[in-house]
Amino acid sequence: MAENPKPQKKEEQTAQKGSVTFSPAVPAMVEEVIGRTGSRGEAVQVRCRVLEGRDKDKILRRNVKGPIQLKDVLMLRETEIEARPLNKAGRGGNG
Repeated sequence: MAENPKPQKKEEQTAQKGSVTFSPAVPAMVEEVIGRTGSRGEAVQVRCRVLEGRDKDKILRRNVKGPIQLKDVLMLRETEIEARPLNKAGRGGNG
């Protein structure tokens, strides 16, 4: 009976499994807080200016979740899609 040594593939897989890869992000500074949005007001709509990258100095409207104030820097994963404008009609649609 000859013993066949099995290749150690598990060690190679765990090394790659533990590595972290980040997607490239672009900084943008908050210039105006427009208002709350979402079904329960959990998000805030802001206007921000892109500071670096392909769309430098472009002003975007974005929805942000969590605490936010003027001059905060957001790290945006993409700068092409913009949030819908916040309509001032309010609830009920009679507005």
